[in-house]
Amino acid sequence: MTMSRRTLLAAGAGAGAALLAGCGSNTGRGGGSSGTELTQWYHQYGETGTEQAVERYAAAYKKANVRVQWRPGNYDQQTAAALLTDSGPDVFEVNGPTIDQIQGGQVVDLTDLLKDAKDAKDIKDDFNPAVLGPKTYDGRIWGIPQVIDMQMLYYRKSLLKEAGLAPPATLDALVDAARKLTDSKVKGLFLGNDGGAGVLGGTPLYAAGLTLVTDDGKVGFDEPAAARTLGKLRQLYADKSLLLGAPADWSDPSAFLQGLTAMQWSGLWALPQVQKELGDDFGVLPFPGDGGQGKPAVPVGAYGAAVSARSRHKEAAREFVRWLWVERTDYQEDFALSYGFHIPARISLAQKAGKLRTGPAADAVRFSTDHGFAAQPLLWTPAAQTAYQDALSRIIRSGADAESALRAVVGKVAGELDRVKKAKKAS
Repeated sequence: MTMSRRTLLAAGAGAGAALLAGCGSNTGRGGGSSGTELTQWYHQYGETGTEQAVERYAAAYKKANVRVQWRPGNYDQQTAAALLTDSGPDVFEVNGPTIDQIQGGQVVDLTDLLKDAKDAKDIKDDFNPAVLGPKTYDGRIWGIPQVIDMQMLYYRKSLLKEAGLAPPATLDALVDAARKLTDSKVKGLFLGNDGGAGVLGGTPLYAAGLTLVTDDGKVGFDEPAAARTLGKLRQLYADKSLLLGAPADWSDPSAFLQGLTAMQWSGLWALPQVQKELGDDFGVLPFPGDGGQGKPAVPVGAYGAAVSARSRHKEAAREFVRWLWVERTDYQEDFALSYGFHIPARISLAQKAGKLRTGPAADAVRFSTDHGFAAQPLLWTPAAQTAYQDALSRIIRSGADAESALRAVVGKVAGELDRVKKAKKAS
């Protein structure tokens, strides 16, 4: 199974321990002469050139011999299982770390890596807080973000102009625009073949001024506004404004490019293809705020580099992570923009990268900085994700009462948060 960096934005948060499945091959060796051997794991990207790039980075490191393993299969399950053994990686890419991995002592504290090695200046604030936040627990940092993936709304300028519509700035305006843009040949909006239940996640809640989990670890959507907002997603479905059954799902812009829909929710990675085929006839937007306390919302996520607590060379592994993901800003920009289209995790790099300085790409960087939120908060567990997504699907597709459906989710999430708090005390 070949994955892409975009996968983490639509997946459940984290993976529990599972049987180790699949074997990676040793595909690179660093140029170090110290004799220290480090193993570094990556999930298998679908972007041409990425594997060769990470091998090149490893080979350039002179303080240790770094062996890259490119891991096919269910990577999250593989790493979760490997962290419980002595045969796992020293350094590994992770969609997390998860709260269970942190509380279980499976990963190493990396907080001090975000200080400049020369003058000890704290550079933590140069990392986008929406992606650094989920890697921070108890004031300590457990993973260094690599690049940012984000989602946004694409719209055809010409179709909106013909319909006399402005780009929708509120959720109500989006519902209205989708209805008016729908005719016998074109649907107004594409949120995925399931009507948006799989990809949107907590985005509508953040657009209503709510959260999945509050900063103090409580349920963030036990409010009437949550049901009202999710009910509007049902309205889109009931109006038959949504494209369903497209040849490809939301992460692929083909439905938008083929004129099957006037607006599509997708990711930054689609922008180069959209720009190549549509020229200037498109714009991008954050998910529109839902009036009142609402605000635009942009889900962001980032794989990060972490160090296994079972590594026999923890300090050498930490130094390699510092070198690659803190000091080597040239490699960080290369990794983000040469083998796909992503945003560097460091704000300063994102602002100066040539490919991100103009047009819709610059808009996307601004959206992620001004309106970005963590698509998978650290305390948002797989059980919480499953309960919420099931409810969202029933609300959108089956017309389930939003208030009743969410009530059960609130109870489930509260139970998960209590479990996490108890685990913290026990640790």
